Amino acid sequence: MYIGTSIFLIAVGAILAFAVTATVAGIEIQTAGIILMVVGGLGLVISLFQEAIWSDRRRREPADGTVVEREYR
Repeated sequence: MYIGTSIFLIAVGAILAFAVTATVAGIEIQTAGIILMVVGGLGLVISLFQEAIWSDRRRREPADGTVVEREYR
């Protein structure tokens, strides 16, 4: 799940939870909206965490695939 998808799920969930007043037999629309917001929030956190890891790896590894070792003092 990417950042855009997560934000979309949060937005749809907020609309269902707070703006829709219709009723459907057998399903609670407000509860479904809250579930979508929670799933979107978790997806956003995971996506941001993965992006931080990948951007860190891109900075450390050269484009040609060679490994650069540095001495730490």
